[in-house]
Amino acid sequence: MGDAEKIIARTAESMSSIDAAQWDACANPGGDIAYNPFLSHAFLMALEESGSATAETGWKPYHVLVEDGQGNVTGCAPAYLKGHSQGEYVFDYGWADAWERAGGRYYPKLQVSVPFTPATGRRLLARPGPDVQQTEDQVAAALVEITNQLELSSCHMTFLPEEQWSHLGDIGFLQRTDQQFHWEDDGYGDFDGFLTALASRKRKNLKKERAKAVENDIQIEWITGTDITEDHWDAFFTFYMDTGSRKWGTPYLTRTCFSMLGEVVPDDILLIMAKRNGRYIAGAMNMIGSETLFGRYWGCTEHHDFLHFEVCYYQAIDFALSHGLKRVEAGAQGAHKLARGYVPTLTYSAHYIPNASFREAVDNYLASERRHIAADADMLLDHAPFKKTDRDTGQD
Repeated sequence: MGDAEKIIARTAESMSSIDAAQWDACANPGGDIAYNPFLSHAFLMALEESGSATAETGWKPYHVLVEDGQGNVTGCAPAYLKGHSQGEYVFDYGWADAWERAGGRYYPKLQVSVPFTPATGRRLLARPGPDVQQTEDQVAAALVEITNQLELSSCHMTFLPEEQWSHLGDIGFLQRTDQQFHWEDDGYGDFDGFLTALASRKRKNLKKERAKAVENDIQIEWITGTDITEDHWDAFFTFYMDTGSRKWGTPYLTRTCFSMLGEVVPDDILLIMAKRNGRYIAGAMNMIGSETLFGRYWGCTEHHDFLHFEVCYYQAIDFALSHGLKRVEAGAQGAHKLARGYVPTLTYSAHYIPNASFREAVDNYLASERRHIAADADMLLDHAPFKKTDRDTGQD
């Protein structure tokens, strides 16, 4: 076998030790693969360099790289040794409790994901070419080998695209589903076109909500790229800290992280900010992909009826339609998104558990859970706000 045919798998304990061009050639190679801002070397390194995703916060970087004999990275995966299950949005606390009650040690585990980010994206990253599937399998095999060598309880790949999830199931990973609420462009053209697709009563309610949200002389701004200043980040961080402190105790991202992201990936960021009397009172941070707008964080210092829906959901749809994006992923949870045009959408994760008996117990649980998730999604979809010819004429 020649040097060019040799395959080497290794780990890297920081993004800064990985060549950015080599990583991005696998993570965001262009062509038929949509750009995902969360997978970029710059984004992941900002999480580490800002002190947000580190060993001290329970996210020890342990990225996996597959290289050819000439040192070229052909495949990789963003991976972390996790000391807890926080910031993942795919909950395995029950698994951890069961394993530890049986005398095992669940943590650290191997987590393949983007920290603090419940957004769909490839996890097995490979350079384009005829051997993509082979390379992805090599990365998956390396993850299994690391889990076994370090005697970890498990390896978890979360928020996978369905294609990778399906293949991982074929090669022995356990399969899990959940659901989020996503908006999809069905050829609406603009926001008025989207409104036309709604059932009459739902359309009227939506219009009333939008009007109510801004009736107290509230102005909405879209801010992106180099127009985002440190003053914007100061205001937004106040919103972020308020929401984070109420929802999960300790917000995950440091103030430095936002400044770093604004410096290294400014064109990937959209701030939707609400201003009243010359002062910002609410805002949402979004990340911009080539096909998808990803809603991430929201917060406010003043409560106004329906302002949350306006800033996070309606403005996101408007931006997506204005910029040719196909969908909006509005983040985790939230059945209230359904009435705003966001429909239940399955999310996917894959899991490797070395212990046979523990694996069997989890596998049985996941089979039941998948059935429940699918039935719930079908039920919710029946309540989507769009016109149904047998129920609504569409007439105002």
